[in-house]
Order: sequence, then structure tokens, then C-alpha cells
Amino acid sequence: MATRAQASTLRMTFWQKMALGLALFIAFGFAQFSARGFVDLGHIPAYIHLHALVMLGWLGLTVAQPMLAERRDRALHRKLGWIGAVLAALIVGLGSYVAIKVIAAHHVPPFFTPPYFLALTQIGLIAFGGLVAAGIARRRETQWHRRLIIGSTVMLMEPALGRILPMPLIMPWGEWAVLLVQIGALAIVAGHDRRTLGAVHPATISSMAVVTLTHFVVELLAIASPVVALAGRIGGA
Repeated sequence: MATRAQASTLRMTFWQKMALGLALFIAFGFAQFSARGFVDLGHIPAYIHLHALVMLGWLGLTVAQPMLAERRDRALHRKLGWIGAVLAALIVGLGSYVAIKVIAAHHVPPFFTPPYFLALTQIGLIAFGGLVAAGIARRRETQWHRRLIIGSTVMLMEPALGRILPMPLIMPWGEWAVLLVQIGALAIVAGHDRRTLGAVHPATISSMAVVTLTHFVVELLAIASPVVALAGRIGGA
């Protein structure tokens, strides 16, 4: 009996596996980039280190929360959920600030134009924050909540994929490759929906729509005159 109980405890649910997989993938994307010598850790500004710590905190919570839900520890799950809300707000605020500082310092990756980088980062952060906000608003509806939070974390795959994919070689199609990977991650959720619910849950469809729409909005804004002018002012042009 004890062995059976231990096996049940060690067995991971789909949502635990999904959260852990996304967290490991995103962490790996940044870690391998640094390990390949593309990051000078000694000269990185403190606000970027802070942004990285906040991101790690979010990923850690993303992994912990499904475990707490499975254990029925609702009190701690709720408390950590509000910490997650604060972390999400910090990710949006710090992420926006870091992107603007990168443009101002003329450190935009060479395969992006400054307007494209500005649109990509700001719209991506808005989409992330929107999905988190929707997940919080529907926190009492478990099926909606867990899928919207997973969708928001899929949005964070974008910067990790930018460091994994050979972007200089595949642009201008790189962002569409990113979209395919993101949709692929959500397709795993859709497959789970079909197996367990008989149909794809509206929250999964909504997450797919937000992720897809984000890329189209970025493409349009990157060539819009106001965004081009704003990126120029930030860069001192």
C-alpha cells in the first residue's frame, strides 16, 4: 500500500508536465545562449539581472502551482497566485524598460530593426499580461484558469526561441518559426483537451488566437510610422 501511495505521489499530471516542460525549455534557451559566450555577465546592468530573477520566479511558480493544485493545498496555491500576479506585473514593467534601454543603447539584435524590436517586445508583453489578467479573473474556473496561465507562459517562449533558433539565417521568417513552435506547444494542450474533454477548450483556442494575433500585430506595427518614429526618438536618431 505504501509503495502504491508513493507511486501516486510521484506520478505527474499533464499540467505538471506541461508547466515543467515550458519552464525548462525557456530556462534552457537563455542558459545555452549564455554558455555559448553571447552574454558578458560581468557587464550586464543590474536591471537586467533583476528582470532575469523575476522571470525565474515566474517559471518557478508556474511549476509549483499545478503541484499544489494536485495536492489540494488551495490556501498556499492562492497565496502564491497573488505573488505570481505581482511577478507578472514586474515582468511586463521591467521587460518594457529593458527593451527601451536596449534600443537606446543601440544593442538591438542585428536581425531586427529598432521599430520591429520595439513592437515585438511591447506587444508580446501586453499579450502576456493580458493572458495572466484573464487567468486571474477566471481563477475560480479551473479549466479556464490553468489554460490561460499556460498560454501566458507560452508567450514567454518568444525570447527563449530567439536565442535557440538560428535567427540571422532564417529572417525574415524567423518570427513565423517562433509562432509555429508556440502553436505547437498549445497544440499539445489541445490534444489533451480532446482526450479528456472531447473537444478543444475555449481557453486553449483563445490562447492560440492571442499568440497568433500577436505576431500579425507586431508585423503591422513594425512598419507603422508612429512606431518607426518612436523607435528613432528612443535611439536618438
